[in-house]
Amino acid sequence: MGVELFWVDDGWFGDRRSDHAGLGDWIVSPQVFPDGLDPLIGEVHRLGMQFGLWVEPEMVNPDSELYRAHPDWVIHFPTRARSEMRNQLILNLGRADVQEYLIDLLDRLLGEHNITFIKWDMNRNVSEPGWPDAPGDARELWVRYVEGVYHVWSTLAQRHPQVLWQSCSGGGGRVDYGMLRMVDQFWVSDNTEATARLGIQEGFSQLMPAITMESQVTHMGRPLLSLPFRFHVSMMGVLGISDDLLKWAEADLATGAELIALYKAIRPIVQLGDQYRLLPAQGQDFTAVQYVSKDKAESVLFAFRVHIPEPARIPPIYLRGLEPGARYTIEGFDEVRSGQAWMNLGLRIDLKNGESTVRRITKIG
Repeated sequence: MGVELFWVDDGWFGDRRSDHAGLGDWIVSPQVFPDGLDPLIGEVHRLGMQFGLWVEPEMVNPDSELYRAHPDWVIHFPTRARSEMRNQLILNLGRADVQEYLIDLLDRLLGEHNITFIKWDMNRNVSEPGWPDAPGDARELWVRYVEGVYHVWSTLAQRHPQVLWQSCSGGGGRVDYGMLRMVDQFWVSDNTEATARLGIQEGFSQLMPAITMESQVTHMGRPLLSLPFRFHVSMMGVLGISDDLLKWAEADLATGAELIALYKAIRPIVQLGDQYRLLPAQGQDFTAVQYVSKDKAESVLFAFRVHIPEPARIPPIYLRGLEPGARYTIEGFDEVRSGQAWMNLGLRIDLKNGESTVRRITKIG
């Protein structure tokens, strides 16, 4: 299909046979991988893909070797019960010993295996924000915690420059410029339903560039939305697939391969170009987004019709960012117009409900 990277999600480490155990023990499970990770990594590489892993370093299960050895390492008040969420507690990354433990363990993991992608998750809220043996003011916990996260992450990123880092926190709970100093991309939301993503991604784009926006094609919305529609939404960032491809029909696999090839062709424009929100997604049933290369030689137009009652009035699309005096062609249109004409006169694309299109725009002459 043209997939470039394969990553293994939760469950590869320690005694992680359920979400009740194993967090904190970042050692490859011999139960899951009796021969270690390298045979799988080798097969992934043979198929022409890179390899990645999911981790959640800031969390620990009470049922783990780490917690049994260091119950004092979690955020807690000594006079209160330790509230679990998702069966996990939070390691106190304000502590230097916790920071060094994580650096050592993850440094070893990345050093021993050919891993080029890490999805770093953080999946629960803070409760009982105590630090009984804090070296200073215990009220500084959160500041020291965040500084600890920065220290661990930046140290690992410096030691392993080949690794692409993704930040996830219950979806997009940690999308900020502080994290962007260390990470390459963000998991924007656990809601991957394509029509909802149009608004989510529009909001994300107000803050961050497309090259940082992971967007996955998943099973969500499958009965109602076509595969091309779901792909087109995800192609407006860092395209990925989270689904069981063994259950895809041959026709869908072929369609997916074609769309991945198209994405690779337009990826530099989407990820490195200028973005224009032509018709907003929030509260609207027809939306359009345009990306223009820095030299204005190429552009890509995405258009989506979610639902408009018939008889439909399709709104005109007015392009932006083109060179006014240059001449451009647009896929699906016979005429050649100046950039000024395309931007001022606009265009209409006839789509049915649930349909989408991607049109390449090319400067000629």
